Amino acid sequence: MKIIIIGAGAAGLAAACASDKNNEIILIDKNEKIGKKIYITGKGRCNITNNCSDETFFENIVTNPKFLTSSYKSFNCKSTIEFFENSGLKLKTERGNRVFPESDKSSDIIKIFSEKIAENNVKLHLGEKVTDIVFSNNTIKEIITDKQIIKIAPEDKVIIATGGKSYPQTGSTGDGYKFAIKAGHKIIPLKAALVAIILNYPKKYNTQGLSLKNVTVSLKNSDGKTIEKEFGEMLFTEDGISGPAVLSLSSKINKIDLKNHYVEIDLKPALSYEKLDMRLIREFDGNKNKNLKYVLYNLSPKALAPIIADNANIDENRKINEITKAERIKIINAIKGLKFQIKSLAPIDTGIITSGGIAVNEINPKTMESKIIKNLYFCGEIIDVDALTGGFNLQIALSTGFAAGRAASKTV
Repeated sequence: MKIIIIGAGAAGLAAACASDKNNEIILIDKNEKIGKKIYITGKGRCNITNNCSDETFFENIVTNPKFLTSSYKSFNCKSTIEFFENSGLKLKTERGNRVFPESDKSSDIIKIFSEKIAENNVKLHLGEKVTDIVFSNNTIKEIITDKQIIKIAPEDKVIIATGGKSYPQTGSTGDGYKFAIKAGHKIIPLKAALVAIILNYPKKYNTQGLSLKNVTVSLKNSDGKTIEKEFGEMLFTEDGISGPAVLSLSSKINKIDLKNHYVEIDLKPALSYEKLDMRLIREFDGNKNKNLKYVLYNLSPKALAPIIADNANIDENRKINEITKAERIKIINAIKGLKFQIKSLAPIDTGIITSGGIAVNEINPKTMESKIIKNLYFCGEIIDVDALTGGFNLQIALSTGFAAGRAASKTV
């Protein structure tokens, strides 16, 4: 029988590797090369998985973790590490248990996939775009590309692994959703995930490129209640904030109406209000005749001084000896809770991954087979599952890809 895989990203390549070579395996991708998105992940280094416990893996899944239980169990993080190391690629584990090729080259990951699919006699159709899939009586009849029409026999299998709508330059333009809708599947609304947050703050603040470590970034509602928060590194961009903590936060808040919400940054999460007050009193005592901004320079990056002062509603050029106790408390509150109004999340095409996709209750979680169309399978980002940063999203692609490839190869 034929096993036709549409999409040569991580999930599609995993499916091709897992398929039985005794079948005719056809892998179609509109790009001229396989693994185009793999190539740019991790800034070209490719954080392929996370060397963590199964429990930690599921703690990092944001959407529909239960759906992944079966596929992950049969091909987990350890399986991924063994797959590449047994293929001759040396890996290394870095901070946060992130796993990378020892060479720091994503091309080495793609090379292994290329060798594996060659061993598996996979027929590669690159530079070929699937334009339509013809369905009839709950089965697939034809796959139409811009180069040919592939007739689908009753025993043939089709795996759709076309990715999401993030990074459209890699070919992830949402084609698979169109095919899934045509097949009768429900698409959970697509949202940007692992994406920057655009803020509403004056351009006078010269913060672009400023990086902060060991801060807490929170989403709060109009009542000041914390909805979600993340600790770690962040970065100020031209129009907002990004960096690991912000990207993770974005994935947790992308289904919330952000109107009447704001971002709050605790610049000193390791210091209690009392300890910070003691530190501020010492600074004030030693700099009584100086302007407030000079004391703020000792407590935070220089570019943040005017923002802290504005948040506290105090002129940064006020003399220290003029500042009251009540105003000192305002300064502490600003340092422990720098507030910014949110404009929006950055657009979906700038996200690292897409949240939303094919509803998981319409897919068999063990086999990735459609519950609507016989012999149709889905894997990877097209499904409504997503995770935080750290190699977890690539692991989802590999786990679901291997599950789909193995299940599609079975004739029973």
